[in-house]
Amino acid sequence: MNKLKILNDPIYGFITIPNSLIFDLIEHKYFQRLRRITQMGMSYLVYPGAHHTRFHHAIGCMHLMQKAINVLRFKGVSISDDEEIALNIAILLHDIGHGPFSHAMEHSIVNGISHEQISLLFMEKLNDEFNGSLTLAISIFKGEYHRNFMCQLISSQLDMDRADYLKRDSFYTGVAEGNINSERLITMLSVVDDELVVENKGIYSVEKFLVARRLMYWQVYLHKTSVVAEQLLIRVLKRAKELSHNNVDLLASRALSYFLKTEINATNFDTLTLETFSKLDDYDIISAMKEWQYHDDFVLRNLCEMILNRDLLKIKVKQKKIKKSELKAKEIEMMAAFNISEAEADYFVFKGEITNQAYQQNGQQIKILHKSGKIEDIVKASDQLNLKALSKPVTKYYICYPKAKL
Repeated sequence: MNKLKILNDPIYGFITIPNSLIFDLIEHKYFQRLRRITQMGMSYLVYPGAHHTRFHHAIGCMHLMQKAINVLRFKGVSISDDEEIALNIAILLHDIGHGPFSHAMEHSIVNGISHEQISLLFMEKLNDEFNGSLTLAISIFKGEYHRNFMCQLISSQLDMDRADYLKRDSFYTGVAEGNINSERLITMLSVVDDELVVENKGIYSVEKFLVARRLMYWQVYLHKTSVVAEQLLIRVLKRAKELSHNNVDLLASRALSYFLKTEINATNFDTLTLETFSKLDDYDIISAMKEWQYHDDFVLRNLCEMILNRDLLKIKVKQKKIKKSELKAKEIEMMAAFNISEAEADYFVFKGEITNQAYQQNGQQIKILHKSGKIEDIVKASDQLNLKALSKPVTKYYICYPKAKL
C-alpha cells in the first residue's frame, strides 16, 4: 500500500506525508478523533467559517516543520534522519490530548490535568503500540532533548504551532489582521549556540507576527461573544456533573456519562480513562445538549437552549474590575424573576477577566541575529515602539447576566 500520500490544504496547497510511520500515526483512531474536535471552540458562533478542526491544524504544523528542517539543514545545521522523523511526530501529535471544543472544556471534563499532559499520555500509549519508535519524539515534546532548538520548534514564542494556527485561524475566520507570512518567518530561522534565532532581515516579519497575535486575541480568541459562549459551555458540564453526582439520570453517550459520573484528575487518569477520553469529541457534547434542552432542571435546560439557539447571556467588558454590588444586584434580580436559588442564579450571573499578552520578555525570547553576530531580544532589536507595550499583559473585566427574559 502506498503510504506516501499527498493532502490538499487550503492554506499551503499540497502537503506530503513524509514516511510510512507518520502515515500510520495519522491513520490511528486517536489521531482521526481530531477531525471531530473544533480548533477554535465556540468561535463559529461569531465567525461562521471557523469550523476547521485540530486535524487540519496538526497536519499544517507538520508541513511547516518539514519546511523548517529543510531551511536549517540548508544553513548548515545538522539534523539526522531520526531527529527529522521525531520532530515531525512531536509537532503532529502536540495537540492529540485536546478534549471537546479544544480549550473551552479543558478543565471541565477532567480536573487538574492539562491537554499537554493528556497528549503525552497518548504519545506514550502510541509508543508502546509502535514498538518504541516515538521515544525521541517524546523526549523533544517534553523539552528534555539535549538539542534545545528542537524543543523550541515544538514549543516557544515562535514555534510551528503558532506559525500555523495564526495563519489558519485568520483564513477560516476571515480576519485579515491575523494573516502572517509563516513561510518567510521559517525561511529566516537559524540556530546559534543551540538556540533558535531569526536573521535580522526577518525582523519585520516577527513584528507583524506579534502584532497579528495581539489583534487575533482581542478580535477572535477573546471576542466577547466567544467568551460568554465558552463560559456557558463550561457551566453546562458543571451542572450536568452536579446533577449526575446527585443521581439524576442524564441522557449522554457512554464516554460522556463516564466523565459526568467519575471525578477524574491527574492522580486517577489511568489507561481505561485514556481509552474513554479517546472516544470523546464535540459530537458527544452537542448531542447531549440537544437532549438536555428538554430536561426538567431549570439551569441545565436554559443553558443548553442558549448555546444551541445562540441566544446567549449579555456580556459587558470593562477596563475596571466589576463591583460586587453590581453582580449582587443582577443576581437578586434573576432570583426574583425566576424564583430560583442563589446557587442556581450563579450559573447565569457571573464575572471574570481576560488577559492578552502578545509577547513575554521573561519567557523564551525571540532572538534576532544581526550580521555582526550579535544576538538581541526582538524588543531591543526592533525600532517598533509598540513591541515593548505588547510585552505587557493587558487585562479586561467582564460581567455576564441574562437579557430581559430567558
